[in-house]
Amino acid sequence: MNDTAPQPWYRQFWPWFIMALPASAVIAGIATVIIAVKNPDGLVEDDYYKAGLAINRDLARSERAAARGLAARVEWDAATQTIRLELTGDGPLPERLRLRLVHPTRAGLDRDVPLLRQPDGRYLGSLARAPEPGNWHLLLAPLDAQWRIRGRVTLPGTTEWRLAP
Repeated sequence: MNDTAPQPWYRQFWPWFIMALPASAVIAGIATVIIAVKNPDGLVEDDYYKAGLAINRDLARSERAAARGLAARVEWDAATQTIRLELTGDGPLPERLRLRLVHPTRAGLDRDVPLLRQPDGRYLGSLARAPEPGNWHLLLAPLDAQWRIRGRVTLPGTTEWRLAP
């Protein structure tokens, strides 16, 4: 007969395997809670009727930009986070503009970039830090919000963007 003593339980494979299954579920649950706390969902609009009316106002702003023939070409220098914008269109152009970088799903990542007109007619502004990689909506409007032009870009792939009504 074999007189070898059995190994203690902690040197066996199966007890550790059985304990690993619930332990992995606990770790996954903790990770899920951390993700949920760090990335809260955006709020659902309470007054959807007023939000719908606001959409109509936004469409009117885009129509005013189209009537003026406004379009913009934006150059982003990723190394210095500088934005140069060339705006074309009929009528007087404002001295200041606001470029909004809007993340489609995470409102906390949205950025506002004030742009100031330079003597050469271009607009200049800078980002505090680089935007997160992914898809972004760009909204350009004067400070009085009389018109709006928009575009869409995937970062960090492109450094030149086009905006139109």
